[in-house]
Amino acid sequence: RLSCIRNNIWLASCGVLSSGLAVLSSFGLMLFCGVPFVVTVANAPFLILGVGVDDMFIMIASWEQSSRKKEKSSVKSLLAETYSEAALSVTITTLTDVLAFFIGTWTAFPSVRSFCLYTGTAFIFCYVYTLTFFGAVLVLNHKREQGNRHWLTFTPVDVGKENSCLYNACCLGSCSRQPSQPEGEHPMSIFFRKYYGPFVTNKWIKLLMVLLYGAYLGSSIYGCTQIREGIDLRNLANDDSYVIPYYDDDEKYFSMFGPRVMVVITESVDYWNESVRLGIENCAQNLE
Repeated sequence: RLSCIRNNIWLASCGVLSSGLAVLSSFGLMLFCGVPFVVTVANAPFLILGVGVDDMFIMIASWEQSSRKKEKSSVKSLLAETYSEAALSVTITTLTDVLAFFIGTWTAFPSVRSFCLYTGTAFIFCYVYTLTFFGAVLVLNHKREQGNRHWLTFTPVDVGKENSCLYNACCLGSCSRQPSQPEGEHPMSIFFRKYYGPFVTNKWIKLLMVLLYGAYLGSSIYGCTQIREGIDLRNLANDDSYVIPYYDDDEKYFSMFGPRVMVVITESVDYWNESVRLGIENCAQNLE
C-alpha cells in the first residue's frame, strides 16, 4: 500500500516468521525423538513456507473483509469473525497435507519416511502458529493502524498539522492532509462473485463439470493400476552421465542372468588348510 499507516510489511514478515518457527519446532521435536535427519528433509522448509504463506493470505483477507463489514466493532469481534471465516479453510488444508505426509511414512524407503515425518509434523506446528502467533500479530497491527502509527518507526503520524507534500506522500499516501481512504473490495473478489460464480452454477456448466470430473477420476484409477513400485536408477543420474548407457546395456544384454549372488563367510577360517579351501570350493560349486 502507498499509505505508511496501512502498509502491512511487518504483517507479511511475521507470516513468513510463523512458517520458520514451525520448521524449527518440527525439526527440534523430531531430532529430540531420534528421527534420523536425511538430506531429503532439507527440502521441507520450502513446502512449509508455501502452505504457511497461503494460510497467512487467507487470514489477512478474512480480517480485511471483517473490518469492512464491521468498521466500528471491537477487536475481539473482528478476530472472532476472522477465525470463523478463515479457520475452516486453514484447517481443511492442514488436515489434507498432514494426512498425505503421514500416509507417506508407511513407505519402505527410510529417507522418504523421515521426510514425511518431519514435514507432516511441521504442518501441524504451522497450523498452531497461524492460529495463535499470527492471530496476535493481526491484532497488534490493527491497533497500530487505529493509532495512526508509521509501519516502520511505529511513531504517530500527525494528520492534522500543516506538513510538506513529501511528508504527506510518504506517510499518508497522497499530498493532501487527508489520510487515504480504506480500500474497497478487491477486483479478484468481484470477479469471482459477479462472473465466475454465476458461470459455474449454470446447469449446463455443472453437467460439463461432472462429466470432466468423471473422465478425470477414470483416468486416475487407470493410472494407479499402472504404477510400479521401485526406483529406476537412471533417474538418479544426470542426463549426460555414463551411468545411463551402462544401465541400458546391462538391461539389454544381462537382464536374463538375474541378480548377482554373493556368499560371505562371517567366521574366522583357516585358509591355509587345504581341506578347508576344498570345502569352500565345494560349497561354492553346490550353490552354483
